Amino acid sequence: MKIMVVEDDAALREIYSIRIAAENYEVVSAGDGEEALAVAVRERPDLILSDVMMPKISGFDMLDILRNTPETAKIKVVMMTALSSDDQRARGERLGADRYLVKSQVGIEDVVNAIHEVLGDKAAGQPAPADAAQPAATPAAQPAAQPATAPVAQAPVAQPDQTTYGTNPAQ
Repeated sequence: MKIMVVEDDAALREIYSIRIAAENYEVVSAGDGEEALAVAVRERPDLILSDVMMPKISGFDMLDILRNTPETAKIKVVMMTALSSDDQRARGERLGADRYLVKSQVGIEDVVNAIHEVLGDKAAGQPAPADAAQPAATPAAQPAAQPATAPVAQAPVAQPDQTTYGTNPAQ
């Protein structure tokens, strides 16, 4: 199955593309809504994962055009946005989004699970949360590594401050 990632932030586009490819999907991408429309007609993805706020053509306008174009009308679309208002969610649903995710409320595993659910390609949608629990242990190990790095960065800063502050109050 083919997934198109539409995101104007190149780093996010790459992160999503790599993670989705790890699920054995073929991934194509676009940097804005205008490019996405051309790629959708040419590549015919099974699902489009799209940001809402983009240059040239917004994700909402892109979705509206997709739904009104016979060649792309049936492509599944998952919208992702920083916009969490009920009005924005309602607009996405009214335009025909299959799922609407607020970036600040979901992690990449939630996005991957939403893709599987919308495509209905994993009866292993139940095992996907079990898989998601295992990677959750990995990020837990990473924050343990980060605090080890953080005190090292803070220690040199704290020592001069302690010396300065420790000397003044003592005198």
